[in-house]
Amino acid sequence: MTNLPDAPARGDAQSATDALAAASLLCRERGAQFTEVRRRLLEALWQAGQPLGAYDLMPLLEAALARKVTPPTVYRTLEFLMDQRLVSRIESRNAFVPCAHPEHAHACVFFVCDRCSASIEVESPGIEHLLADHAAALEFQVHRRVVELQGLCARCLAPDLVTEPERRAGWKPNAR
Repeated sequence: MTNLPDAPARGDAQSATDALAAASLLCRERGAQFTEVRRRLLEALWQAGQPLGAYDLMPLLEAALARKVTPPTVYRTLEFLMDQRLVSRIESRNAFVPCAHPEHAHACVFFVCDRCSASIEVESPGIEHLLADHAAALEFQVHRRVVELQGLCARCLAPDLVTEPERRAGWKPNAR
């Protein structure tokens, strides 16, 4: 069995605080501006604990900023965060999650639960090397690499793993 690196937990305040501090530092090192709008949108994604679409993010961003925002603002902000490798897009869901490893470029490998929409990002150098080898053999220039595997997470496979607070928050083992 492969040991997976620990990815930062999404959905709790300390993880969000730590991730935002790291994002601010990375942006400064990269010469990119980490504006209030960008910070608030990334914070909303960290606190959500699940993938969110642009229109799901809009009211959260409006509440955080105490002002209206337009869809282009949200999309431009998401584009910036993706360019800085702070956010990844789950293509099959047209949703966004904070990147677990923003400090370096890597192929995103996502395990996405069909029932509860949870997503887990892992780094897989083996998959990354395999894809790079195939691209080189085909003389193909890759601009973006995203691998998604869909199925059922541990909680949906074994509902007894679900905590009481999760049940009270509305987690349903057969929800789709």
